[in-house]
Amino acid sequence: MPPASPSSSSNASASKDFLDRPGGPDARRDTDPANAATATATERVEAPLVLDTEPPRTLRFRDHFALWMNLGVSLIGFSTAATVLGEKGSELSLAAAVTAIVTGTAVGTAMLGVAALIGARTGAPAMANLRGLFGTRLSYLPTVLNIVQCIGWGVFELLTITAGAQTVAHTSGYRWLFVLLAGALTTALTIWPLGAIAVLRRFVAGAVAVAMVYFTVQLGRQGVPDPGAGNWHGFLGATDAMIAVSISFVPMAADYTRHSRTARSAFWGSFSGYTVAQVWCYVLGLMALLQSDGDPSRMFDSFLGVWAGWLFLLVLVVRETDQSFANVYSTAMSLQNLLPRVDRRVLSGGIGVLTTVLALRIDRFTDTYNNFLGLIGSVFVPLLAVLAVDYFLGAGRHGWDLSDTAPSRWLMLLPWALGFAVYQFIAPTAVAAWWTDFWTSAQQALHFTPQEWTSASLFAFLVPALATWALTPLTRRAARS
Repeated sequence: MPPASPSSSSNASASKDFLDRPGGPDARRDTDPANAATATATERVEAPLVLDTEPPRTLRFRDHFALWMNLGVSLIGFSTAATVLGEKGSELSLAAAVTAIVTGTAVGTAMLGVAALIGARTGAPAMANLRGLFGTRLSYLPTVLNIVQCIGWGVFELLTITAGAQTVAHTSGYRWLFVLLAGALTTALTIWPLGAIAVLRRFVAGAVAVAMVYFTVQLGRQGVPDPGAGNWHGFLGATDAMIAVSISFVPMAADYTRHSRTARSAFWGSFSGYTVAQVWCYVLGLMALLQSDGDPSRMFDSFLGVWAGWLFLLVLVVRETDQSFANVYSTAMSLQNLLPRVDRRVLSGGIGVLTTVLALRIDRFTDTYNNFLGLIGSVFVPLLAVLAVDYFLGAGRHGWDLSDTAPSRWLMLLPWALGFAVYQFIAPTAVAAWWTDFWTSAQQALHFTPQEWTSASLFAFLVPALATWALTPLTRRAARS
């Protein structure tokens, strides 16, 4: 069982910036020269095998920056730049699309940073932190949803890596081989997660930066057309899409920042690394898309069309395994909330094999399953709002109970459910006809028509945040009793 936050942190002076509060018992190693030798030794320590072991605090700002910079660059990000640009014939202007990318990423990554900070301060994985919010047994509900989501995205990433490898190799064959290689590398990374982060910082981040600079220069020299010159219609919808992309990492942020030396480095490392990388990735994808006449299926032709483009694209394809690594490892961390005494290596290995087998059997995801993943994703926007408000303003100020006997807090389900309803009311997820019809009927009954300014992500965050804040007097008294 992860230990609760030290009382000295939760009772720190109100005048002290919360980013300066220690991330855990080893946070002082950043500033205390006397502990330098200890810090060096600790860096060789791996993540704990079971949930009730104090995690080593080895990650600095540069480690967080490198990890989240790598996670912010994605082959999926390049191709989904089309969701920002808009439908053919009604594209956003280039200025509007870039502004939406920057704004949406900054807002979404600020939310990611909050989740990262909480993990650094508690020292607990993401789903184990929900024991403090809901109680141990109630935390199993979001945990199961996150397991389903992470397995789905893990399989999707293996399919993406395979498709990228086939593109570089100019072949439609050997699919099984690429899946097996990607699955094996992914599983190996999850067995030694802190070692994987060290490799990302020392080697991969630099190679990715070189590849990104190369493609940016090469594509920039060819010029970027502006099909929607002056058009800002749909700007907020594009911004909302970028917020959703950033927030998708919220349910796994604490799995890594629990190893942070300080809360400050966890927040700023995740915020700056992911923001820079995702903005760069989507802007580069936008350039390639526009040079491919807006056709996402031809996007990578732009990358392969430059001199030695195949080599730099290969770097990005191999690097994509950090996405599958994050999903598989976070699945194992989520499972440990249910099975706290099972070795994480067994869980990681099993999940790695499972995602590989599923990727061998699945050629592509159906629209229904993609929408299902989107539905689960909409769960975590309001969940973060409830989590953040309760941690900083509610019961978390006096220290959450993160033990396996933490009592159920049924009241906290109310603002979470309210936020989920707000999200679906504004933007129903098309998982099934009856589901869409239900929310459409609710809109008609209340004479509501979604407008451009009605951002599902932002309203689904603000409403439960305010509701949780309003319930704070009740939740504080309940936590003390």
